[in-house]
Amino acid sequence: NGAGKTTLMRILATLLQPTRGRVEVFGYDLVTDKQAVRALLGYLPQEFGFYPQLTAAECLDYLAILSNINSAQERAKRIRCVLERVNLWDVQDEKVGTFSGGMKQRLGIAQLLLHDPRIIIVDEPTAGLDPQERVSFRRLIGELCETQKERIVIISTHIVEDLTHLTPRLAVINRGQLLFSGTVDELKTHTGSDGATLEEGYLALLQEG
Repeated sequence: NGAGKTTLMRILATLLQPTRGRVEVFGYDLVTDKQAVRALLGYLPQEFGFYPQLTAAECLDYLAILSNINSAQERAKRIRCVLERVNLWDVQDEKVGTFSGGMKQRLGIAQLLLHDPRIIIVDEPTAGLDPQERVSFRRLIGELCETQKERIVIISTHIVEDLTHLTPRLAVINRGQLLFSGTVDELKTHTGSDGATLEEGYLALLQEG
C-alpha cells in the first residue's frame, strides 16, 4: 500500500493527469486525446459505487444510458450478454444492496464490458473478498482474457498470490518507482534459489531495492 498503484491506474483511466511524462494508448495521447482513449477502455476502481436500492439490471441500464447507448433494445441485449458472462443473469432482478462482495465485483466487471473495451483496468479487484470469491473472480478475469486474445487486462493488486494465477507478466512499483518488469518466473529468480514462490521473489526484490 502507498506504492502508487492506484495513482497509476487513475492516470491510465484518464481520471488523473500526469504531472510529467507522456503516455500513449494505441497511438492516442492520454492527455490530448482523452475521449478517444476513454472509448477504448473500461475501468473498475477499487471502490465502485452502485445504488443499493436498484436491481443489477437497473444499475446496468442506468450506466448504459450514461454511456450513450440510447436504444432500449440495444441496452437490454448488452445487459443480458454481460450479466450472463459474469454469471449474474439469474439475479438480475435482485437489489445490489443484497449482493456479496464478490457479486458486486462481478457486477463491476459487467458494467465495464457494456461497450466491449479493448483495454480493461481493474484496481485491487480481490481486496476484501473471501478465498472462494477470490478464486471465482480470478477465474472470471482469466476467461475474459481467453475469449478475446487481443484484449489487454491491467490489474493492480497487493495480493501477490493472485498474480500467480492471473498473468504471465507483471511490474512491481514501490514508492512510485518501477522496481521490476518481466515474467513471473523472472521475479522468482530474485531469491537466488530454485523452487521459490512468487511471494518470496517479490520480498527478495523489495529487500534489494
